[in-house]
Amino acid sequence: MSFLGHRSLMYKQGSSHSQDPMLKRDCFEDILEERRNSSDLKYALRCYAPVLYKGVTPCKANMLKNIVLQSDQLHYVINQVSQESGEAPDIIQEEASVILEEMAHRLQISTVRCFAFALSKAFKTLFQHVCVNEEGIQRLQQAIQEHPVVLLPSHRSYMDFLLMSYILYTYDLALPVIAAGMDFMGMKFVGEMLRMSGAFFIRRSFGGDKLYWAVFSEYVKTMLRNGFAPIEFFLEGTRSRTCKSLTPKLGLLNIVIEPFFKGEVFDVNLVPVSISYERILEESLYARELLGVPKPKESTSGLLKARRILSEDYGSIHVYFGQPVSVRSLAQGKVNRSTYNLFPRHIPRKPMEETQSFVNDTAYRIVRLQEDNMVLKPWVLMASLLLQNLEGLELSVLTEQTVWLRGLALSYAAFLDWPDQAPTAKVVSSSLALHRGLACVSGDRVSLVVGEPLGPVTPEEALFNRAVSVLSCASYRNQVLHVFLRPAMLAVAMHTAASSKKNEVYNCFSFLWDMFSNDFILCPGDTDFEEACYLLVKTGAVQMPQQDIVMTDIGQPTLSFFNGLLEPFLQGYQVVCRYLCEEASEGLTEKQYIPAVRSFAVKLILAGSAG
Repeated sequence: MSFLGHRSLMYKQGSSHSQDPMLKRDCFEDILEERRNSSDLKYALRCYAPVLYKGVTPCKANMLKNIVLQSDQLHYVINQVSQESGEAPDIIQEEASVILEEMAHRLQISTVRCFAFALSKAFKTLFQHVCVNEEGIQRLQQAIQEHPVVLLPSHRSYMDFLLMSYILYTYDLALPVIAAGMDFMGMKFVGEMLRMSGAFFIRRSFGGDKLYWAVFSEYVKTMLRNGFAPIEFFLEGTRSRTCKSLTPKLGLLNIVIEPFFKGEVFDVNLVPVSISYERILEESLYARELLGVPKPKESTSGLLKARRILSEDYGSIHVYFGQPVSVRSLAQGKVNRSTYNLFPRHIPRKPMEETQSFVNDTAYRIVRLQEDNMVLKPWVLMASLLLQNLEGLELSVLTEQTVWLRGLALSYAAFLDWPDQAPTAKVVSSSLALHRGLACVSGDRVSLVVGEPLGPVTPEEALFNRAVSVLSCASYRNQVLHVFLRPAMLAVAMHTAASSKKNEVYNCFSFLWDMFSNDFILCPGDTDFEEACYLLVKTGAVQMPQQDIVMTDIGQPTLSFFNGLLEPFLQGYQVVCRYLCEEASEGLTEKQYIPAVRSFAVKLILAGSAG
């Protein structure tokens, strides 16, 4: 029996959504509520009988590996590599077997039960709520039975893939097989436990290793074609250290879509999943990584040292399972699948231009859907305001401006979780209490917290500490950027254009669009300029008489906020351009470039503060 019928407590969104039918969203359920009131051991050992794709029988790990090693496509590549290298096919076949052994998952329900028990304990300690949209779970349950499913979660924390499996186990859904980086495999005991929980391990880059790519792609496609389990991977390829969406990577998406193009499956359902953290476990770690501190190596000892986070409060998590996206429906009229009949299916081919364009558009569409369903907490609005007032704000002013920004965000259809019936002052004070490591109230003034040094520090060290505070806060501001990005770009374009003529403003907007296309999720062909104009007109910030775009009498606060929102990104480009003009040498490598720009920025900041 599905656990869908076993809970009655629903975690409802704020009244702002329920009052406006245009902003109606799914209701959320706090899955930790039941865990706090019943036995974790019974939960872990309960009957688990998920419904599978068309009733298939789960495939044993060894059987899956045999299917891959006997596939026509892999044999074709093995013979190719044998001819190119001069080695016997049997030796190449053995290499393929070793690669697959290193890569493959060994999903075992006993290990999953151990994780279910341990994660229940950890989640109840770390988080106040873990909220899931039940309608999304019901849609997913139906989708799994109809066609192969690919789960595509956003990626902001190591917690993401553990959380996904925990939720699917809770709702009696088929557990996913998860693409994980090879660095996790090096963790003693934990690496093997992850493998036995459904993780399969892949290299971060394959280079030109034709055999590795063939084994990997055939392994994924075999799981997809047979519907043994949902496949899960992160479109962005890695965790976003800035907490804004990254440009999607297309390799794995190409692989899971190809069986549809070749007619090996009727359809593939892509399910975008948005995971929103009220407080990110890695917030200060990310800031230090961005400032050049090496990323800690994944290790079991490091995991044990991280137990101190269990004494912290990380607020709530919201997980939104989006509407399944049918690849068949998306491809209608865009991709001519008949061309795949002209070649034997087992011969690997580079994707055609129209196919590559379709996969790219699909990837951006999925990331936009992830963004649209991100649940935003009041703190992201407060962080946005504090970063534009680094000297601090009076608590009353911060509260007033947060209410103003809340109204603006809701008018732009932001998915905002604002507590029902709670006084605004209490909402603000609760957010400040949860994020007391980032902001503090002194007297009646709110300002960012800078770590206190243990002794005398150099100007560079003081600047580093300040930068950690600002970047940690920026990771929360970045979570709301997708809501305000297009009107903010228009505000900057209006500020920099030579006149108020619409075509002049449009030219500036287009320049910003091109410049920011690798920073934000901007899809070619989207009507971003028209959307930006509509939103600013809707909120009364601009008006468009004839062929002009002009600020209204009440538009100054909105446009000023939007200009300030994008200012750090513009300043970043200015610093880079200045470095390239003033100091960059001819043979500068990419590895040297980032530390060099960072040092140059430090020099500029210190010179400015000294002057």
